[in-house]
Amino acid sequence: MNITVINGTEKHGITYRIKEIFLERFRKNSNITEFYLPKDCPAFCLGCTACFTKSESLCKHAEYIRKIEKALLEADLIVFTSPAYVMHATGAMKTLLDHFGYRWMPHRPAKEMFGKRAVILTQCLGAGAKSTAKDIKDSLSWWGISHIKIFTAKLMSNIVWDKLDESKRNRITQKVKKLSEKYGKTDYSKPAKTKLVTKIKFIICRKIQKSILSKNIESADCKYWEQNGWLKNKRPWKN
Repeated sequence: MNITVINGTEKHGITYRIKEIFLERFRKNSNITEFYLPKDCPAFCLGCTACFTKSESLCKHAEYIRKIEKALLEADLIVFTSPAYVMHATGAMKTLLDHFGYRWMPHRPAKEMFGKRAVILTQCLGAGAKSTAKDIKDSLSWWGISHIKIFTAKLMSNIVWDKLDESKRNRITQKVKKLSEKYGKTDYSKPAKTKLVTKIKFIICRKIQKSILSKNIESADCKYWEQNGWLKNKRPWKN
């Protein structure tokens, strides 16, 4: 089993502890690839649009992005982690997600994403965990992933794991272990079901691409859809 983890910070704080608890049961029998931001994607998207109009290989930061994308495409389970910074995902996480704009459905979604499973792990001192998770989920869902599970922890007292009330630590630990157990029992030989809302998004984007094709507009996105057979009867999902 292949697991790819995208950590929204290099800090080994409470989010890191939650992630480690989740991954504990997978350590012996899985190939786990982890990326830490901003170290593994240190550059902001420049908005040059080369990935949209021509090819993602022309991105000035392709050396970072292609490596991460390869790991994401090969993963059976994708895990994103981020603490809440001013009620949103870390700036480093946003920087990475910006680079993957070309993988949104209106552009060139990867067919492999439509059957994947993803888990988002977040925590906050007070409020912001849900909005942090949404920052990440927005991208994952537009990549074509339907199965997205969100775990949030509201600390309310301290931002240091060892200083949290013991009962609080135990509750978080047990909830994360329960979530981990669920994914440990999942049959990854079968792709996750693609939900209706994802299919509707795809159909709308398909109509847009067909309209572009009918107008003979030069478009890397349209060519990609045509090559995949999505403008005819093929679809990127199996169920």
